[in-house]
Amino acid sequence: MSLKAGIVGLPNVGKSTLFNAITKQNILAANYPFATIEPNVGVVFVPDSRLNFLADLYKPKSIVPTTFEFTDIAGLVKGASLGEGLGNKFLAHIREVDAIVEVVRCFDDANITHVTGRVDPINDIEIINIELVLADLDVVNNRLVKIEKKAIATKEKMAQMEVEVLKKCKINLENNIPLRRLNFTKDELSILKNFNFLTLKPIIYVANVSEEAVVVGDNNYSRQVKNYAEAEGAGVIVMCSKLEAELAGLEDSDRALFLKDVGITNSGLDKLIFATYNLLGLATFFTAGVDEVRAWTFKTGMKAPECAGIIHSDMERGFIKAEVMSFDDLYELGSELKVKEAGKLRIEGKEYIIRDGDICYFRFNV
Repeated sequence: MSLKAGIVGLPNVGKSTLFNAITKQNILAANYPFATIEPNVGVVFVPDSRLNFLADLYKPKSIVPTTFEFTDIAGLVKGASLGEGLGNKFLAHIREVDAIVEVVRCFDDANITHVTGRVDPINDIEIINIELVLADLDVVNNRLVKIEKKAIATKEKMAQMEVEVLKKCKINLENNIPLRRLNFTKDELSILKNFNFLTLKPIIYVANVSEEAVVVGDNNYSRQVKNYAEAEGAGVIVMCSKLEAELAGLEDSDRALFLKDVGITNSGLDKLIFATYNLLGLATFFTAGVDEVRAWTFKTGMKAPECAGIIHSDMERGFIKAEVMSFDDLYELGSELKVKEAGKLRIEGKEYIIRDGDICYFRFNV
């Protein structure tokens, strides 16, 4: 299952530095606007201690963690919805991602130019949000011109429903309200899915603070971001991109020691990966044996045949049943045999909803 998050923000807020740290790739991180023109794409492993336990238990020939894709998108400026700066490229690239990670500058540094001339995190956030709102409003208005005529002429129910939901979007967008803040029915979301609206995408804010502030936990700037995000039900990760970039170049043991020395419990990158993973409603199931131990990403709520299809389409088409045990049971009891003896190895059918941490063996016949 290929899902990705787009890292966005104004120029010079630390986007590319963060991306370097996430992917450990040497992407250009320069102190001038538009250092990033084409989006850089990096695939990261999702940290999961459960995979390490399974690897120690089964001693497989290969270990495959689950992955997540981050895209570093060009810095946006005011007027992007009208094509200013690299606006058209920015908006096109962001339409391709499933979630938005918005990096917000929350540090003072006279040596790093701010595109607006001053550090003001809420103003930065609103510049981007307004441009996304305007871009969505343009799509809505263009579509309404066509679909309203069709709805009047044909009286088709679906056309009328589309007009209604688009007018609902239009009213809110005109009041600078992102679509993600609205409540839509399942049918409405089905209609809106075709438009790939920018402000309907889930969002998480990264408050990029100084090294001193990250040790304390926040600063006045990041507290402003937290209050803003809380009002719209979005998440916030406070981190120092510069520090994370330094950590990314260390071995695991050295990284843990470095974190301890600076007084930080967990890497900001790990927090961001988990937060983005959860933002999209993702979870992990496992397949395990002597040949391979592997983690698989799935959407929460998927049934057993659908998850089998993530491994191979034939497995979904010919699904018979799934042998399932929970990671917690295996961890507690210590072996598959003991899980079976305890009666905790389950046989599940087509209606079973896979849970995070399930260890599955799918039976199928094509």
